[in-house]
Amino acid sequence: MGGGPSQWAAEAHVRAGLPVFATQEAARSFNDNLEEVEEMGIRVVSEDEAMKLPAPITRLQLRDFDLTAIVQALEPFDVSLTNLAAVAVAVFDHGNAPPNYSDRQFRFDYLDRRIRTENCLSAFAYRAEDVPEIMTRLLGVVRSYREETHLYSEGVPLVVMDTAPAAVMGATYDAQVAARQRVMIANVGNFHTLAFRLGPTGIEGVFEHHTGLIDLPKMERLLILLAKGQLTHEDVFGDNGHGALIYHPEALPLSGDDYGVAVTGPRRNLMRASYLRPYFAVPFGDMMLAGCYGLLGAVADLMPEFSEPIRASLQGGGGSGKPPWDL
Repeated sequence: MGGGPSQWAAEAHVRAGLPVFATQEAARSFNDNLEEVEEMGIRVVSEDEAMKLPAPITRLQLRDFDLTAIVQALEPFDVSLTNLAAVAVAVFDHGNAPPNYSDRQFRFDYLDRRIRTENCLSAFAYRAEDVPEIMTRLLGVVRSYREETHLYSEGVPLVVMDTAPAAVMGATYDAQVAARQRVMIANVGNFHTLAFRLGPTGIEGVFEHHTGLIDLPKMERLLILLAKGQLTHEDVFGDNGHGALIYHPEALPLSGDDYGVAVTGPRRNLMRASYLRPYFAVPFGDMMLAGCYGLLGAVADLMPEFSEPIRASLQGGGGSGKPPWDL
């Protein structure tokens, strides 16, 4: 676990003239280049050195996934997590870009490779043993999970996935979205906005940008160009976003009341006044669980032994549980 808020807090601590130490693994949550972490004023130490730091040092262990804490939080509500069949977790992962290579470009190169390899949203999900070495945050979740030795030793499988595709995949289980042969779904996240154009052949196009750099007019322009098949990588990357790619040239019409655009995500109200009249997806009545439903769908794709019951539940007890574009 790292990223913006954690890094900002560490930098504020340093500016106050106070020392910050980080093990190599923890330091890489700020930057994979440890020299740049040192330049922030953070002293990178070995695990042995960390153990020998004097007692007044406050020791923090941050992790994206702590199943023990989740179990303890649910116990007062009489919710038990015993006898788990599988565990699924989503995090946003830029990946480990080589030195002097843009993190944004590296992230989008990864999205492009996954779409070209498996043209479906669950291409961004992996069983724990299959996570690529470049996806360091996903691997961090795997390491945290394996520390839960009672589950790992009992063979309870783990699936990890990128957050935005999980949310978009979950939105496809909204009945009005699933009824569309072609649709564009935008996940407006707290830090990143990712939109997929989906059709019978799978993923037809995609763009990803930083939510903080997008206002409503810009969002509408990006979606319209994506729908027309005219959005270019430079349109987004040149504006400090991650990028854009078109895989299917046929335009997606956005006229009428047919929900050509669906939206989800915690900052979805950005689209509330849009003249595109987007449909606000609420799979099973709850937008905030879209990512969870997407994770379930990914587990069904990756783990055939769970496919039938998951798909049945996602279709309310019948059907395939797969929208027409999810090949």
